[in-house]
Amino acid sequence: MLRLLQYCAGLYLLVAVIFTTWSYVLSPVLTLLWNGLAPGSILATSTSSVSGVSPRRTLALLTDPLEVDLDIDHAIPLDENHWADTWPPGYATSETISLPRWDRSRLGATGYELKEETLLSRAFSDAIHPTRIIPFYFKATGTLQSDDVTITTLVTNNRFRVFKQLVERYRGPISVTIHIPLPLHSSFASLKPDHPSRVALNNLHALYASSPLFSEHVDVHLALSPFTNPLSAGKVPSPEGEGGRQFNVWRNAARLFARTDFVMMLDVDFAVCTDWRGAVRDTLRAAASGPNRHLSRTARLQLGGINSADIVGKLREGTAALVVPAFEYVKQEEGIDQRTFPSDKQALLRLAKASPPVIASFHASWAPGHNSTDYEKYYSMPPGSHTVYRVEQYQSAYEPYVITSKRVSWCDERFAGYGGNKAACLFEMYLSGVSFYVLSDHFLIHQSHKYEEEARREERKSNRKLYADFKEESCLRYLYRYYREGTLHAERAANAREECKKIKNIAKTVSQLVND
Repeated sequence: MLRLLQYCAGLYLLVAVIFTTWSYVLSPVLTLLWNGLAPGSILATSTSSVSGVSPRRTLALLTDPLEVDLDIDHAIPLDENHWADTWPPGYATSETISLPRWDRSRLGATGYELKEETLLSRAFSDAIHPTRIIPFYFKATGTLQSDDVTITTLVTNNRFRVFKQLVERYRGPISVTIHIPLPLHSSFASLKPDHPSRVALNNLHALYASSPLFSEHVDVHLALSPFTNPLSAGKVPSPEGEGGRQFNVWRNAARLFARTDFVMMLDVDFAVCTDWRGAVRDTLRAAASGPNRHLSRTARLQLGGINSADIVGKLREGTAALVVPAFEYVKQEEGIDQRTFPSDKQALLRLAKASPPVIASFHASWAPGHNSTDYEKYYSMPPGSHTVYRVEQYQSAYEPYVITSKRVSWCDERFAGYGGNKAACLFEMYLSGVSFYVLSDHFLIHQSHKYEEEARREERKSNRKLYADFKEESCLRYLYRYYREGTLHAERAANAREECKKIKNIAKTVSQLVND
């Protein structure tokens, strides 16, 4: 009996030691490793460090990254601890940021604290509310250079697969705003595991863990809103969620948090076919390095076209935008597989000049959208010419894909849904003095997909009048600014002077102001 008691006591002691070691030593250490704090972990999510934003709690990712061909339909669900301990509670946050402030009495900089919620609500005050922006939900760990080009884009959770293709083709910095639906007066922790909102976030984690390219290059910012369907009347909410299609709000968020001086505003369903990033980056560096005699042969060739000092200077100061021409396959079924897309201008021209053409300008049926690019001129320039040409016939519906400085004007956030939103971004850039220059050796190709034609038709109808009002308002705002600055007749105001005369309702007022 004594030996039995001794055996039981020893067994109890062993179990107690194991339990204590696991609870107070091994479990906390493994939790830290799980959350990405271990050196070298490709699944780590860096904390926020932009503009003094206080660090966020790191986010657990899936332990078994999926294969390159991501199957988010079978993603491993995040455990309950993630929703209880990591995820923000809803549309409010108590986090604060520190802003530098000059203190004259102390002759030095002091800090000023402000709630992040307050600052971001002001930054995106024109959004449809409630909308909450969460910067750097995931933050890339790769090294960045200020003269690099960040793709800024927006994604809804039904476009994750095509977004992954963009990441794999570009292999450079990307700042993306991703909409995640969140029902009003709810938190993620309160939702059922199979709720579309929790499924969407789980799929995002699976996407980010599916390739090391994400943790190296991609900054993810979340847009939370309860809007889960297009804003047209009579629609049944979609479980995939389009977030009211607040495209310009999401574009502005992606650009605001981009960490390079130059950005490319791009839709996620376009394939990067040529190395325009390298051409622009090398151009900027060559122009900054000094006289041409110190440059390589390649750099001199680029300086002969894309790198002309005038254009580079304008690009840096925010008065030039570089257009990358957009194309699409004439037959939709031929434009699905990006692996078959041409990768140089010579191959593109063969397809464009075939009889009948295999590839044409993007949305050729809607000429005002891209015709100002002057595709005939683009076709006439031989591959490898390394030149640019200026857009001469601008019109207000022009909406190319452009590389610009982060310093250009922001996109107007009043638009929701399709129609006028991107054109509004480009129109205001133009009024602010931006000139458009086309890269003659580079191009993008649209990946074919079905359009929600009924929703788009309703949204375009509502945005048509909104865009007309926006143009009038913008014209008067910029002309008044130039008048007050005494620059109304300067070169920078030339775009506004000429374009605003075309708007019937304000043409007389503009003429009087300009001729005063």
